[in-house]
Amino acid sequence: MMRGITTDLLLKAYAQGYFPMAESAQAQDVFWVDPDHRGVIPLDAFHIPKRLQQTVRHDPFRVTVNKAFGSVMRACAAAEHGRASTWINDIILELYERLHQEGHAHSIECWREGKLVGGLYGVSLGAAFFGESMFHEARDASKVALVHLVARLKAGGYRLLDTQFVTPHLRQFGAIEMSRMTYHAALKQAVHGTADFFALPEDLPGEAVLQAITQTS
Repeated sequence: MMRGITTDLLLKAYAQGYFPMAESAQAQDVFWVDPDHRGVIPLDAFHIPKRLQQTVRHDPFRVTVNKAFGSVMRACAAAEHGRASTWINDIILELYERLHQEGHAHSIECWREGKLVGGLYGVSLGAAFFGESMFHEARDASKVALVHLVARLKAGGYRLLDTQFVTPHLRQFGAIEMSRMTYHAALKQAVHGTADFFALPEDLPGEAVLQAITQTS
């Protein structure tokens, strides 16, 4: 169990393949995780289902970057979004908000009529992006956020998109499992690389977002 984690320690842990989780929202501590098999979405093999491509083209949401990081985190932690419990407790909320203030954690938000209806957040280190969690209150909102994220990562020269674990939801986008050894080798190369999370403007229409993904494949 760990308390008093600094953002510097957190980034060093990510660089070595670890990430923190809590047993529940009420937990007073967190623990480090380095799973035997790690989920990743290969950026050069990202798959967008046809129906989702049409949704992205129609721009059903206003998509922003880093406009509501704390709100996205809290929405991801909320049990009503299909989870009976959460691994995000107050320690993690405070720690990642500090990481965001320092420029190492980012969020993608989807808005409809001025209301936050979906999004995701994660950690950027070198040319690696560690996806932490996503949520949606409107159909496809988290999926649209993921498409915008991948476009941004590909345009910015990222080499690794870590999803921690592979779920049926993520498999539809091309997520695969890597052994710990294979993941650590890929991680070592990625964290020593350089990338630009802001290589794309945030006001790109959906069609341009899809083009950014295909043109950099």
